[in-house]
Amino acid sequence: MATQLEHIEPGQRPYQPYGAARDLFHCRDTEILIEGPAGTGKTRAILEKIHFLCEYKYPGMRALVCRKTRKSLTESALVTFEEKVLPADSAVKAGPSRGHRDVYRYANGSEIVIGGLDYPERLFSTEFDVIAIFEATETTLNDYESLHRALRNGVMPYQQIICDCNPSYPSHWLNQRAAGTRMTRLLSRFEENPSLTPQYLKILSELTGVRRDRLYMGRWVAAEGAVYPDFDPAVHVADRFEVPKGWRRFRVVDYGYTNPFTCQWWACDEDGRLFLYREIYYSKRLVEDHARQILTLSGDEAYEATITDHDAEDRATMERRGIPSIPALKAVTVGIQAVNNRLRVAGDGKPRLTLMRDSLVERDSLLVEGKKPTCLAEEVESYLWHEPKDGKAEKEEPVKVDDHGCDAMRYMVMYLDGAAMPSIAGLDDGGRGHKGEEPGPPIVGVDKGWCTADNDAIFTEC
Repeated sequence: MATQLEHIEPGQRPYQPYGAARDLFHCRDTEILIEGPAGTGKTRAILEKIHFLCEYKYPGMRALVCRKTRKSLTESALVTFEEKVLPADSAVKAGPSRGHRDVYRYANGSEIVIGGLDYPERLFSTEFDVIAIFEATETTLNDYESLHRALRNGVMPYQQIICDCNPSYPSHWLNQRAAGTRMTRLLSRFEENPSLTPQYLKILSELTGVRRDRLYMGRWVAAEGAVYPDFDPAVHVADRFEVPKGWRRFRVVDYGYTNPFTCQWWACDEDGRLFLYREIYYSKRLVEDHARQILTLSGDEAYEATITDHDAEDRATMERRGIPSIPALKAVTVGIQAVNNRLRVAGDGKPRLTLMRDSLVERDSLLVEGKKPTCLAEEVESYLWHEPKDGKAEKEEPVKVDDHGCDAMRYMVMYLDGAAMPSIAGLDDGGRGHKGEEPGPPIVGVDKGWCTADNDAIFTEC
């Protein structure tokens, strides 16, 4: 099902769609998935089509542009819309800034409503002609079906919902839906985006593991050899909520400069479940600058402990800035086991470790450009075991790449659960790390349980 859209006069606008983008412009099917590797122009193609329909084709129509969270939409698709799709002097951009905007209004009565599925009430109850869901692999089937019911405005001769994404794991509901007959699948490829540079393609080609398969090869694949095979974004990534005042709170730091510096804020509820609710994940910034930001973000919150890795110099810098800390229990193998225990869904149907959406305070543009993980949630799936060598069948240790958030998460879990984990005292490294790491502080009374205080330099017996 297709229609020939009216052409804009040559030279009036610079955009020229190719391949899947061109097919998207002509397609009238109700459900569309445009998918492919990173950088193939999927997002811009959708936005160009919506702008074309609003400005030139169907006066008075209503479109919805959304993503799982409003914050993530502001930092991604809306930047593309305002800087690449709309003309520089467009009156459509008049009014509030991106972060505070609810709608783009056209002189002919057309509207593009902006929304996040973290606040869905007004979206599900409103009527639209076209709905675009960006990074649709972040959403649930329930999100999608709820939005689908809003396709009933009737100004256009057809109603349409368009999803875009880079591939994810094969069993994802979006891939399964597109594999059937209900959703039209458009495959976007690198050669369809003439603005791509060799440097960008080189960055993608040098990715490893599942990130390379999905972002460069465009494949729906699962992560083989995943350290945390039970991690499922649909289960372990939840909408934000305000942390109750009575919950225990913690900060965990993994130092870095060339590699990202990570600070995670965790809360523990009355049943012992952990929730990540704030996160710094940033490279090329001094520890003293991070310390100032940590203090500002922490406000008047009270923390049971600030747990850090063993870098004495950086820990001293933090302490001078008013952030005393205790050293992390760094047992890698036992720590991974402890995290996996928490990721498994308990008898009540809930995991004992959850990441809140949009916990990231500030996105690192250098990591974005390098197609590196920008937060813990993006790290977990690509955190892999080394492939066995020399005929050894067992997995030995994780690959030490893009693991900074995972390390901090492990420190957090070991602070709470380390005393209950078997074999800590009997590890070759004394329970503190793995081969090649600097030894940590002495661990006293681990088999009896241990406690800490913010001004302690070592673990002490309770």
